[in-house]
This record gives sequence, structure tokens and C-alpha cells, in this order.
Amino acid sequence: MDALAASLRIAATGLYAQGERIRVASENMANANSTGATPGAAPYARRTISFDAAFDDALQATVVRVRGVEADPTAFRLERDPSHPAADAAGMVKTPKIDMLVEMADIREANRSYEANLQVVKRAREMLSLTVDLMRT
Repeated sequence: MDALAASLRIAATGLYAQGERIRVASENMANANSTGATPGAAPYARRTISFDAAFDDALQATVVRVRGVEADPTAFRLERDPSHPAADAAGMVKTPKIDMLVEMADIREANRSYEANLQVVKRAREMLSLTVDLMRT
């Protein structure tokens, strides 16, 4: 496989990984106030994404892969709200332990990485186009 095509495929794995990272952080933000449906039930659990570096035989290069998305094992926050439908006998409601600033920072960092991979794709396409133009003349 030629170097430009390999560059496109490597950047594509980065685009996919960062897109998934943005999706996970967005889901966390969207569910920051989700509680359980019944008294004492567990609320939405914050999710975390992990990545692996994997060697791609076809590309002869290392690419990024999503290893998995797991629930954060951190304990839930407890808030006192006896009137809430999910409140236990003591009036405590379990809420997700999601810090909006952390999620926003993660989205911003993933967005920058996504843009960097997108620039690699754009430059590789330009170079492929220039190569084709040179071959025509």
C-alpha cells in the first residue's frame, strides 16, 4: 500500500476514535441529571472510553482502536430530596457523578484531535490529486 493511502487510512482511524470520544462525553453531559426510576435505583453511570494502539498488517503501521466504553466505577452522588420519585427511605436520591467542565474539556480536546486528523486527510487528498495531475501532463 502506498504511503498516501496509508496516511488516509491511519487518519480515518483517528477520526473514528475521536468521534466516539465526543459521542461518549456528549452522552455523559446529556444524562448528567438522570436518576433511577424507582426509590434507591441506580442512575445513569458516567461512561469512559479507552483506546489501544494496534498494528495494522495491511497498512504496516500502528493505528488507534477503541478498546471499549465502560461505566465509571466511581460512587454516585447522594442528594437530599425527599419529594423526588427516586428518593430512598431516608430521602436521598442517587445522581450521576458527572462534572460538566471535565466533559466539556474532553469534548474540546477530542474536537482538536479530530480536526488534526481531518487536516491530514485533506493534505493527503491534495497530494493525491496533484500526483494525478502530474501524471496527466
